[in-house]
Amino acid sequence: MSSSNYTLIVCALFVLQFLQMVIGDNNGPLYHICSTTSGNFTPYSPYEHSLKKLMGELQYKTPPNGFGMGSVGQYEAHTSGLSLCRGDVTPKDCMACVVNASAEILKRCPNNKAGTIWYDRCLLKYSGNEFLGKIDNQNRVYMWNLNNVSDPRSFNVETRRLLSGLVSTAYGDPKMYANGVRDVEGSQKIYGLVQCTRDLSSGDCKSCLEGAIGQLPNCCDGKRGGRVLSGSCNIRYEIYPFVGV
Repeated sequence: MSSSNYTLIVCALFVLQFLQMVIGDNNGPLYHICSTTSGNFTPYSPYEHSLKKLMGELQYKTPPNGFGMGSVGQYEAHTSGLSLCRGDVTPKDCMACVVNASAEILKRCPNNKAGTIWYDRCLLKYSGNEFLGKIDNQNRVYMWNLNNVSDPRSFNVETRRLLSGLVSTAYGDPKMYANGVRDVEGSQKIYGLVQCTRDLSSGDCKSCLEGAIGQLPNCCDGKRGGRVLSGSCNIRYEIYPFVGV
């Protein structure tokens, strides 16, 4: 079922979101994709050696500022990768997430030459094909709350205004990250977050985020919370605070 050429739609169950609100992040992945089109490698091969070395480098490079990327090996042994932590995550929590992600992706994609894994606090991606500096429009996951808001039309408009405003901040920010909150009807608030991987140019970051916002009607129309995750950027909105949690 997993494919780097297939846009995956994932329903995030409300009960899972509720449990995460009550007991916190259980450190498990949100989702992963193992590419079936990028080829496979054999155990103990030069590619596996490069991949494991790359994972170690990402664990070292990422925590200080929340982003790391690199390439290891040549020819058939060449692999590239990146890891990104959520903009508000501490270096300690970033390290823990990247360590977990690197171990888990090797376990879940044991022989795949390309894979992507998303956690609440980080993203990790690798491939035998050079992808750094390019927008990933193939690996995309939608997640949403099953509950609807009372006034979907107004809520959708306010959600889009919030996220679009955050995009204007993020693509010009060195961390390519922004979060914020918007007041809506009554005492209701909408909390939002947008973020890009920092291998992108500011223009590509803007394009990636705007494309993700454009996907919201396909998954999250009138929903109380939603996310669009890709290998290059992600957006999220909720009716409760989630940044710093």
